[in-house]
Amino acid sequence: MTKITGLVLAGGRGSRMGSVDKGLQLFRGRPMVAHVLERFAPQVDEIVINANRSLDEYASFGHRVVPDAIDGFAGPLAGLHIGMTHATHPLVVTTPCDSPFLPLDLIARLRAAMEKDDADLAVAKTFDQPHPVFCLTKASLAPHLQAFLESGQRKIDKWYASLKVAEVPFDDEEAAFSNINTIEELKSFEQSH
Repeated sequence: MTKITGLVLAGGRGSRMGSVDKGLQLFRGRPMVAHVLERFAPQVDEIVINANRSLDEYASFGHRVVPDAIDGFAGPLAGLHIGMTHATHPLVVTTPCDSPFLPLDLIARLRAAMEKDDADLAVAKTFDQPHPVFCLTKASLAPHLQAFLESGQRKIDKWYASLKVAEVPFDDEEAAFSNINTIEELKSFEQSH
């Protein structure tokens, strides 16, 4: 079976959380990224963390940490690009660092849909809502993505539109895609789940 590199996207500004490093915010006594890694790591063959600050703190989790090759917090596509270029396996799957409930069958379902549709990329979706930062794609698309980024484009949906995409329904696991963007959300999830 084709091996998969798991890429944790932790390279954002965290602007809605007061510009803190979201993945390192404590959630139920541990950094949020620790919860993500606990659910994500068993599903993949290696982990790479994309971060643009706090590199030593992220490295302390025992995985390679790679910053964006493009300056200025260019968004999830820049993180995906650097992850694809550093992946040692043919497939790359992404998750954000602020989704501590991600599905334990995320990769199995994305892979099955990608193979069935012979797609370039499989993306999770709940009802009408796609979750573009939960995707499985081919590392060989890195030059295609690099050309897209070099043309000044940053919109993830626009890049996806240039590929053969399989949308994978996760309507049965909608809550698993809850992400934590603000301190208020962090406190509310801390108490409610």
